[in-house]
This record gives sequence, structure tokens and C-alpha cells, in this order.
Amino acid sequence: MNLRIPLIELRRSVAPWAGAVVLVAALAFLHLLNGPWWNGTALWTAQWTSMAMWTRYPLVFLWPVAVGLGALQGLRDQRSRMSELLTSTPRPARHRAAALAGPTAFALVSAFGLIVLLGAVRVLAGDASYAHLGWLPISLVGALALAAGAVLGMGIARVVPSVLTPPALAVGTFLLASFFRQTTDGALPTAAVPNRLSLLSPTVAEAREPLLTLAVPVHLGQTVWLLGMAATGLALLAAATPRGRLLALTPLLAGGAVALLVFPAAPRGTYVLDRAAAAQVCDGPVCVTAAQRARLDDLSGPGKEALRLLRDALGDRAPVAVHEATLPRALGDTPERAPGFLLVDFDDGMLGGARGEGLTRALVAQGLAPVCFPRSNTESGTLPDAAAQSIGAAWVLGGEPRPLDGTMHRASDQDALTRPVWERFTALAPAEQRARIGAMHTAAVSCSGDALDALTGGAPR
Repeated sequence: MNLRIPLIELRRSVAPWAGAVVLVAALAFLHLLNGPWWNGTALWTAQWTSMAMWTRYPLVFLWPVAVGLGALQGLRDQRSRMSELLTSTPRPARHRAAALAGPTAFALVSAFGLIVLLGAVRVLAGDASYAHLGWLPISLVGALALAAGAVLGMGIARVVPSVLTPPALAVGTFLLASFFRQTTDGALPTAAVPNRLSLLSPTVAEAREPLLTLAVPVHLGQTVWLLGMAATGLALLAAATPRGRLLALTPLLAGGAVALLVFPAAPRGTYVLDRAAAAQVCDGPVCVTAAQRARLDDLSGPGKEALRLLRDALGDRAPVAVHEATLPRALGDTPERAPGFLLVDFDDGMLGGARGEGLTRALVAQGLAPVCFPRSNTESGTLPDAAAQSIGAAWVLGGEPRPLDGTMHRASDQDALTRPVWERFTALAPAEQRARIGAMHTAAVSCSGDALDALTGGAPR
């Protein structure tokens, strides 16, 4: 086919506008809205997998836009009243279909590619130490989804040439994508519909866990499904008879059937742990995941010092190593526990931003009284948890208790609760102080009681 024709189509069709809308909308979403893609270890410019997942996340509204704009392009011949003239020419129908669909698909793929390229540049400029190509299929399927959706929209608009077709397709696709979309309230993303059915939508859940990635069967199934969708769109553009239009549905139905057979039946088979990223990289007893290798130097010294101090304070009950937590957990779940290990979560505001002596203090506090409630940039356990940790760290390190940084609790609130308990605690005999520190540790590790109550011996605060 003469390249001059696609170039003319690219200039005179909806293709440039489709690419511009997708590009501007995605960049505005990622840069102007303050969402979870800007926080914690899973922010969209921190790691390759997170970048791929977050750039694909806006497909929940970009995919309907692509379908609607494709339908608008599919109405062009009908609006210009050239359909009969074009069908009377000797040029094959498949050539006309490719010339109509190609430029729009190219513009959408290019726009999505620019978004991914921007994310890749930001990742390369950051501290990402885990380089891999496992993120590439996530982005390729996202680009394919935009192109296939636009081509299918063109084909449907050719069959149903109404001014209501583009908005109806866009709204319908958005409602379906939203209903099928998986959420991350649980340890693994789940949807309101069966897992296999939800994967027919190219949208992905929020990248809340940076060590999770999509399984290979998901990529394969979605690729087959989207290729079938694109083939049906092209066939509908080229079909001239009712029988041809009916046969054009075959690739879509076949692709959907194959995809449903390939897709995992449960969320556990959909979002899987990236074992290479979760592999432990150690400096003696202090270990982080390969994805967070850049943090090891900052954590190593304070981690070893915290282990020594905890051994002096807790004896045989003290943790013997510092490891980064790797198990996914639901929102509100108790943080992971591992006997003998001090588990760190870099999404914990108290640990993630600390350095040097401040990090040592935070690790000692966490080792003495690990919280039983989730802690992140927006959740930091209870106020009594913070008070108990502050008192425990002060007892181990010496000096007066200080409010903990990185929690959601104001320093004045922490100090008001901590001060009276500290005064009563330091009035006790050294042996009794050590016993109550041990009781606090036991209560916190088992989540069987209030750590601050253990320090007061159950007396009113």
C-alpha cells in the first residue's frame, strides 16, 4: 500500500487528536492529581514494574476514549456521504479498512509509548537498582488495548452509522471497564466479577505492592483477546454484507474464548510475586529486597546497631536479623511477623525517611514494640503504640523519650501521653523496668494486649 495514503489520513483524520487526547489526559492524571502513584515505595517513577502498572492504570478512562474516538473516525465516510462511491472503486475493501484504521492506531500507540518513555526516563534518573524486562509486556498490552479498542470502535460505527454511536460506545466501555476493574483492598487485587471475566478489561489495579507483577498467562490471554478485537474491527470495516458482518465477529468470539481458557481462575494466579525482585540482598544480618538494593547502605549500619541494642535489652527474645517485609497484605491487616526477625517496611513513614541515628532509634522502637495496626504514609498505628515505642527506645538508648517522626500523630499528642507514663516507669526498680519492657515486647509481638498498658502494669494512665 502506498505510504502516501496513510500519511494523508494521519493529517486529515481524527488520529492526531486521538493521540493528543490520550497523551495530555494521561500526563495530567499522573502529574496534576495527588494519588498513590506519588507515595511510598510503589510510586510510578520508583521501579520499572510500578512505572508500567501506573502508566497502564489510566486505561480505565483512556480505553473508552480510544473506543469513542475510533467510532467517530468510523463515521467519517457516512458523514461525507461517500460510502457508495468508495465501494464502487476497484480498490480492495481491506486496503480501505487498513488506511482508515492504521493512522489512528499508530497515533494512540505512539502517545502511550511517549507516556511510558517519560516514565522510563524518570526511573533511570532515580535510584532504581533492579533492572529487568518483565515490565515490558505490561506496557505492550496497554498500547495494544488502545489500538484494538479504537479499531473495534471504527468497525461498530461503520455497522451502526449513527451520531449516537461514539458517545454510547465510550460510555458503555467506561462502565464495563469500571465494573470489571480490580481493586486492592485485599492482599491481592480482586474484582466484583469472576477473575477470568475481569481480565477481559485491560485496566489494572493500583500498584500498591511494588513486588507484585502480572503473570505470563494474563499477558498471553489479553494479547489474544485484543488481537481478536482488532481483527473484528478491521473485518467490520471491510464487510459489505450482513453475512460478512456476522462472520466478522468470529475473531472477537474466538479470541475471547481462548483468553478465558488461558486466564488464571483466581487473583493469586493473576498478580504474582516477582521472586527476582523479592530476593534478599544482605550485608551481614541486614537484608533488603533486590528492588530496594539502593537502601542497603543506609540501613546496614543502623540495623546492626539496633540488633546489638535489642539483644542487650531483650536477651534471647531479641531479633537476630533485619529483613524487609515481602508478603502482600490487605489494607488494615496486621503487619507481617517472623520470629527472630525485625521486619521493616519502607512504606512505614517512621522508617522510610529516617537516616543515621534516627533510623537506629526507629528500628529499636519497631523491634521492641512492632505495631499491630498498619503503618504507612497515612496510617501509623495507634497513639498508645507510638507512646510505647517512644518510651522503649528512650529506655534502650538513654535520655528522655521524644515524639516519633513519620507518624500521623502530632508531637504534642505523643508527648502528652508519653510523659506521665515515663515518669512512673522510671520510678520503678531497674529489674522491674526490664520486666515491663519484656512484657511490652510480648504483648506487641503477639498482638494479645496493649503495649502501653504493659509498661504501666495495667494501672490507669
